[in-house]
Amino acid sequence: MIKAGSGIPPTLTAAAYAVLNDPTPEGKLARTQAAADAWFDGALTDIGSMPPPPRPARPAQPELKAPREMPRRRKGGQAGRLAFIHAIAHIEFNAVDLAWDLIARFAADDMPCAFYDDWVGVARDEARHFDLLRRRMAALGGSYGDLPAHDGLWEAATNTRHDLMARLALVPMVLEARGLDATPQAVNRLRANGDEETADLLARIGREEVPHVAAGVRWFEYLARRRGVAPVPAFHDLVEALFLGNIKPPFNEAARAEAGMNPAYFSPYAG
Repeated sequence: MIKAGSGIPPTLTAAAYAVLNDPTPEGKLARTQAAADAWFDGALTDIGSMPPPPRPARPAQPELKAPREMPRRRKGGQAGRLAFIHAIAHIEFNAVDLAWDLIARFAADDMPCAFYDDWVGVARDEARHFDLLRRRMAALGGSYGDLPAHDGLWEAATNTRHDLMARLALVPMVLEARGLDATPQAVNRLRANGDEETADLLARIGREEVPHVAAGVRWFEYLARRRGVAPVPAFHDLVEALFLGNIKPPFNEAARAEAGMNPAYFSPYAG
């Protein structure tokens, strides 16, 4: 049980709401770490039923733009490197909120405790990834918020707010899996440009994202069994109905296999 005055909300969904409603990176990271520590230490045990806010609170910077309004990112040189890291950091910052939103929004779905173990762990990982990336930016003379960022990342959350199975299909199984696909090429490009430190950091993040995709696959297939539907066709139906982007190769088949993703999920998009 959480003791009064501890500063930790009394339920996991209340802790999720507190993270989502905090506009500052520092606040989101600190609240995430404290809630994860309390959950895994056994001090926080009740799931609760506090729904998430309609949209997470955000810092004043970066300025959020529609994807079509984003300036073309510079390539090469210090400015290009900072722009690239900033874009990845923005994805990780959103991923913290996506994990907590999933926990709070779908608490009524009667999922096993292991489900919450997975997604609290994902939130903690994403917070650490964001912190590592902003430290790398600081070492290069930049900071998160220096550049505009696109506001399309929350689109998948909005489109799947009605259904946990849809959320799992679009966020970990599409968006995070696409991150697995893109990482090797980005790491190789950084190494070719002599930035071993950023390459090592991105490679580490890529390895740590594999269990996130695995959690998505595991709980998607759990729900498919519970609902009595075939998981692969259900995935394709949800993607066709709700995903506004494109799924296209190259696919990191080794990382996807490590995450337990049957090639049947993505092979139809190979063409």
